[in-house]
Amino acid sequence: MPNRLADATSPYLQQHADNPVDWWPWGPEAFAEAERRGVPVLLSVGYAACHWCHVMAHESFEDAGLAEYLNERFVAVKVDREERPDVDAVYMEAVQAATGQGGWPMTVFLTPGKEPFYFGTYFPPRPRHGMPSFRQVLEGVDAAWRDRREEVAEVAGRIRADLAERASVYSAGAHHPPADADLHQALVGLSRDFDQRHGGFGGAPKFPPAMTVEFLLRHHARTGSEAALEMAVRTGEAMARGGLHDQLGGGFARYAVDAGWVVPHFEKMLSDNALLLRAYLHLWRATGSPLARRVALSTADFLLRELRTPEGAFASALDADSLDEETGATAEGAYYVWEPGQLVDLLGPADAATAARLFTVTADGTFEHGTSVLQLLDEPEDFAQYEEIRERMLRARADRPAPARDDKVVAAWNGLAIAALAEAGALLERPDLVEAAERAADLLLAVHLTPDGRLLRTSRDGRAGDNAGVLEDYADTAEGFLALYAVTGDAAWLQLAGGLLDTVLKHFTDEASGALYDTADDAEELIRRPQDPTDNATPSGWTAAAGALLGYAAYTGSDRHRTAAERALGIVGALAARAPRFIGWGLAVAEALLDGPREIAVVGPADHPATAALRRAALLGTAPGAVLAVGEPAGAAEPEVPLLADRPLVGGAPAAYVCRHFACEVPTTDPAALAERLGVVVGRPDAE
Repeated sequence: MPNRLADATSPYLQQHADNPVDWWPWGPEAFAEAERRGVPVLLSVGYAACHWCHVMAHESFEDAGLAEYLNERFVAVKVDREERPDVDAVYMEAVQAATGQGGWPMTVFLTPGKEPFYFGTYFPPRPRHGMPSFRQVLEGVDAAWRDRREEVAEVAGRIRADLAERASVYSAGAHHPPADADLHQALVGLSRDFDQRHGGFGGAPKFPPAMTVEFLLRHHARTGSEAALEMAVRTGEAMARGGLHDQLGGGFARYAVDAGWVVPHFEKMLSDNALLLRAYLHLWRATGSPLARRVALSTADFLLRELRTPEGAFASALDADSLDEETGATAEGAYYVWEPGQLVDLLGPADAATAARLFTVTADGTFEHGTSVLQLLDEPEDFAQYEEIRERMLRARADRPAPARDDKVVAAWNGLAIAALAEAGALLERPDLVEAAERAADLLLAVHLTPDGRLLRTSRDGRAGDNAGVLEDYADTAEGFLALYAVTGDAAWLQLAGGLLDTVLKHFTDEASGALYDTADDAEELIRRPQDPTDNATPSGWTAAAGALLGYAAYTGSDRHRTAAERALGIVGALAARAPRFIGWGLAVAEALLDGPREIAVVGPADHPATAALRRAALLGTAPGAVLAVGEPAGAAEPEVPLLADRPLVGGAPAAYVCRHFACEVPTTDPAALAERLGVVVGRPDAE
C-alpha cells in the first residue's frame, strides 16, 4: 500500500501516514480513483492539536480490521483543516446544517463528484451514548451506496442546492456601511449575552472573545460608553485569572469547558494567542491595568519561547495531550496540572502552601484525578515571592514530557502574530518583539509569496506547501505589514501590503455587490465557492480584508481602497443587531470607519527627542484604527508615503498632523496636546 501522506507538509497528515487506512490527500486523483472503483469517498478533516482527532485515530484508524473494511469499500481522504480551510468550511457548513452542530474530527461521506450525503464528527469504536460505532456507520453508508444509489444521489443533489442557496444570501445585494445606531444595537445585544458572574459571553464551553473585546474597547474610545469598557475589562480579567490562561508560562488555551474559565481544553493555538496578545495590549492602553500589561508581555514571551520556528516564523499550535509520567499514558492537560504533593516535593512545605493558595491547588482538585488547573484569582500580596515561586514551578514543568508542536506555518496566523508583536514591541518598549515580527514577515516574503504576488497558505521547515492562500491569508498578512510600517517607518511594508490588497480586489471581490469570497476566482472549484463574513476562532477573511483596506486607504488616500472597505462593511450593518458575537472584528473595523480613522503624520528628525515623544503619544492613542506615519521633514522629493506629503516642521520643531474625515486639524508640537486629541489615558503607567 503506497504511503501518500509521508511527504506531506502537514504534521496532521503525517500523524496518519502509517495508519493501515489507505489514505489519500485531497486532490483530483482521489476522486478519480473513487469514480474508477465506483465507491464513495470518506472525507476525514481535523488538525494536529485536536484531542478527539487523536482519539478517533487510535480507536479506529489504527484498527487493522476496520481499515481493511474501509479500504475495500471507500476511498479515504485526509485533510488538515488548517491547510485547506476552504474544504473545511464548505463541508462543515453542510454538517452543521444537517446535524445542528459541528466540530473536529469531521467525518463526511461524498460522491465521487464531491457532493456530501452523510455527515458526522467523532464516532466511537463501539456504540455508546446514543452514537453508532464507526464500523456501523461505514456499513450503513456502504449498504445505502450499493442498494439505494438513487436515494443517495437525490440527497446529495438537495444538499448541494441548499449550500448554493445559503451562499447567495451574502452577495444578494449591496448593504450600506454600518451607522452609529447599528453599533449601538450590537452593544445592546452583547449586553444581553454578557455573563455578569464570570465575564465573557454565553455559557459553556466558553471561547475567548478577542475580536469582541477589540470592538468594545474601540466603541468606548469613540463614544465613551462605560458599559462597553466594563464588559471588556471584566472579560479580560476573568480570562487572565482563570485556568484558560497558563499562569506559569503565559499564553492561553483554546477554550474553557466550563462557564467560569476554570478548566481549559489545553491545546494552545497561535491564532488565539496572537489575537489575545493584541487585545490585552489594547486593554492596557485603554486602562493602564498592570494585569493586562503583564498578560500581554507573558503572551508575547510565550510566542517567542514555544512557537517560534528555527526559520523565524511561528508554529500553528501545541497539542492538548502529553505523556503522563505516573501512568505512562497520553493524557489531556498532563503537562499543565498539579497536585499538592508535587508542590511540596518541589518547593517545601511553606512555599508549597503559599503556591497552593496563590494558584488554587486543592486536595480535591479542579480537574481529573485530583489534579488542579492553576488559577490566580487574586493579585499576590508579595509579588517578588510570587515571581520566585512561579519561576521555580515553570522550570520544573519544563522537565515534564512536553505536548507535541504542530510546526506548520500558516500565513494568516503569522500575519496576526506580526501585527500583535510589532505593536507590543513599540508600546511596551521591547525592541526584540519588533525584531521577531520583522523576522516572521521576512519568512512570509521569502517562502509564502510567489513571484507573481500570490500567497501560499502554509510552509514547514522553510518549504512551502502547495495550497493557495485564502482571503484571510492576504488580509491578515496585509494587517501585519501595515502594523510593521507604523512601528518601523519602513515604507516597503506599506507597499507590500498594497500589493496583497490589490490581489484581494482583483481575485476575491464581487464587483457587483462588494461582497468578498474566501477563495480566489481562480482557485480550485469546490461544490460551492466558500464565503462567510462571520468570525470563527479568527476574524473572518471578509472583515479582516475590510480593516486592512481601510487602513491602507488612510495611509495613501486611495479612494478605490476606501470604497471597497465601505462596501465590504455593509454586511456588518446587516448582522450587527442579529449576531454581534459573531461579527466582532467587523464591528471593530466599523468603529474605525466611523471615527475616520484618524490619520497621524509625525515629522521630524529620527533622532530628535521631540519626534520620539510625539510618536510615543500617537502610539498610545486609543482612537479606533488610527494609522501612524513617521518620517523626516519633506525635502525636494515626494515622500514614499502620501500621508507624509506636504508636512513641514512647525517653527523648526518636530510636529504632528492629525486628519480625519478628509479634514486636518492644526498641527501641534506638543505631545500632551496630541495625546489629548487621540484619547491617551491620562496617568496610565508605562510600567508596573
